[in-house]
Parts: sequence; structure tokens; C-alpha cells
Amino acid sequence: MGTSAIRVLIVEDYEPFRRFVVSILQQQPELQVICELSDGIAAVRKAQELQPDLVLLDIGLPMLNGIEAARQICDLCPRSAILFVSQENSSDIVQGALATGAKGYVIKTDAGSELLVAVNAVLRGERFLSCSLASGDFSDSKTAYPANHPERQKLAALRPRNVAIRPRS
Repeated sequence: MGTSAIRVLIVEDYEPFRRFVVSILQQQPELQVICELSDGIAAVRKAQELQPDLVLLDIGLPMLNGIEAARQICDLCPRSAILFVSQENSSDIVQGALATGAKGYVIKTDAGSELLVAVNAVLRGERFLSCSLASGDFSDSKTAYPANHPERQKLAALRPRNVAIRPRS
């Protein structure tokens, strides 16, 4: 995308975690947060209006859950990449989220070390799956970096032992 800004819409109902995500994204000046929202219905409306390059989307949202919001955003904004950032880690939920057309899935507790890597992968058109989900069976969706991929190896080396941000339950 050259020197142009990458426009990012953030949809997260837990405001302290939303601030944390914004602070991570600010580490890359080309990532421009154009809107922050806290519910799924507003996310669909704003995505249609703003046509962002990237939508960071939680699953547990009020009004309309993130999976349904992602389905609608994919239909209305086919050029917008969707990256889920959620505390949900069950294989059924992750599979359902990725089945919407989303390009990646980051577990909130991994966001400190994985979010920028995931954002860059998704913006390159690649799929990304959190290291925490590596033990799950997502082989049919081909979403994770292979074990020998350089990005996966970097993540394994960077993975924190303790995470300071604890999303609410």
C-alpha cells in the first residue's frame, strides 16, 4: 500500500482493552485508527460507511455478536480484511469466526506479542492464527502459519510468560 495510511476500525466493548489495542497499533505509523466502536450493529453501519482496510473485531459484543457482524461486514465491505481479537478459544467458535471470511484470529492474552504480526499478515492477504490455538485442529482451514514459518518462530521466541492485560470474562 506504499506510504498511504491503512485505515483500521476497532470493535471492542471493553474500553481498557480497546485502549491497549490502539496503543499497539500506534507502534506502526501507517496504521490509522479511523473509528472505535463497542457494539456489533454500530460496527456493521460504520464499516459500510467508512470502508476500512482492516476491521479488528471482538466476538462477545452487545447488540450483535462479532461473528454475525463479520458476516455482514464481509458482504458489505468485500475489500475490508477482518481480524478477530477475542478471548474465545474454543475450536467451534474459532472455526465459526474464520468461516465468515475473516483472515485471522488472535487470542486477547496473546495480543501483546502477536497483534502486529497478525495485522501485517492479514494485510498481506495471509491467514493468521494465534499460537495459543496451535494445538487445536484447524488443519482444514489452513489458517495457522506452519511450524517452520519464520513468523511462527519469531512469535514462539517473543511469547510472554505472563500477560499484563487481563480481559474481562
